This record gives sequence, C-alpha cells and structure tokens, in this order.
Amino acid sequence: MITTDFVVGSPCWIDIAAPDVSAAVDFYRSVFDWEYEQLGEEEEYGFFRLGGRKVAGIGGLTEEDARSAWMIYFRTDDVDEASQTVRQLGGTVRREPFDDDQARMAQFSDPLGAQFAVWQPKASRGVEKTDEPGALNWIELYTTHVAAAKEFYVELFGWQTEDMPLPSGSSTYSLITPSGGSQERVIGGMMQLAPEHLALTGGQPYWHPVFAVRDCDATMSRVVSSGGSVQMGPENAAGVGRMAVCLDLSRSDFVVLESAAD
Repeated sequence: MITTDFVVGSPCWIDIAAPDVSAAVDFYRSVFDWEYEQLGEEEEYGFFRLGGRKVAGIGGLTEEDARSAWMIYFRTDDVDEASQTVRQLGGTVRREPFDDDQARMAQFSDPLGAQFAVWQPKASRGVEKTDEPGALNWIELYTTHVAAAKEFYVELFGWQTEDMPLPSGSSTYSLITPSGGSQERVIGGMMQLAPEHLALTGGQPYWHPVFAVRDCDATMSRVVSSGGSVQMGPENAAGVGRMAVCLDLSRSDFVVLESAAD
C-alpha cells in the first residue's frame, strides 16, 4: 500500500497533463467526487482535493505532440543527484531540475521510454491522502523488458523487487518495495508486455496510477457516463480485489480497484 510518510523511492505526487483542463476537471470530479482548486487566474494548474486534502494535480499539456497522461513523482532527497544518476544509467532528463514553492522537481524517461518524475519536498511533502477510496493506492509499470527496468529503478531508488506468478501462469508480476521496507510497504508492480500490447503509447512503456474505490462497477459506470471508456475489466483478482482499466476523455489511462478487504 502507499502511505504518506514518503520514504525515498515511494510515490508522493501525481498529476495529469490534459489538452482541455476544464473538461478533465469535470470528468474527474464526476468519477471520484474530487474538488478542484485552481492556482490563480493566469496559471493553468490546480489541485484535486478529497475531503479537503490534496490527492492530485492537473495542468495543461506543455510539450508539442505529447499525449495526455498521468505522471507519477517519486520522493528523492536530491533531485540534482537523481538527474545525474538517470543519465549515467542510460535514461533521459526530459525536464531539468526546477523549483516552485512546493518542491524541487525534474522529469525523466527510463532507458526503455517510460516517463516519470522526482520530487524533493519544500513546502509540500506531496499528496495528503492515500490508500482510501478516491485516492492513490498503487502504481504500475507496463514495460517491454522487466529485467532492464528493474536494474534501472533499483539503482536509482534502491527498490526491492519480488516476482510472483500471474494467475494465467504465462508470466510474472514484479512487486516493488522501497529500500528497507517490509512486505506491508509494497507500493506497486511491473509487468512485461510486448510492444503490440501497448497500443496507447505506440509500443512505449508507461506508468499509470491505481485509485482505490468502494465499488468498481459503479465507478466504471461513472467513467462511461462522463465520456470516458473502459479498456479492460471489470475483473476479479484473487486476494487483490475487483478492478478495471479506464480511459478518460483524452485516453489517459488509470486503474480503479475495489479491494478484496472491502
């Protein structure tokens, strides 16, 4: 599960870049009952809140020909050092380290092309609610080469990984835990897929968020009635819960999960 103590290497912030911020705000408010707070009239960036607590950010697309997508930020103690390490490991620094009043950040791609970011806290440690309905509770990487992805992220963040067979028996799922964490601190997983199964990105690996929900089927209905679509599911995963892979108005993907414990 994801907690808000945010040790190094844990996801601590998420935001989405949307071609139409107003339409995306309406969509996510409808799906998750999120509230929206815009940061000034001139700035096309704002926060989503749930019960008054920040759960995500949203802004406009800033790169030409970029696809709308969720960005996952991982906690680091030194953004500049992380940038150097990414380059040394064969990754790409897509946006050099920069500051705002919340944090010092940078955006990267891993050597296989999956985009992610890092967050060195200043005024904000990150999201203020996790592992509750409507909030982030898991992250997932779809990649074309799990072994290479593991090597990169373990070196960058010190992650621990553990492989488990998928129910189909055809492949494995690699669980991710921050350095020194126990099994209860697992934050996400990696799954290997062939490029032809990564149609959303034209075969390029990508990260996506998983949001906890009370009722997967009801949330899926909200997604569809709000103009989104369902890419996969709903389906039951033994010991995990009921889940669906959803697409918003701009085909940004996210997963909703009704925990088996609920």
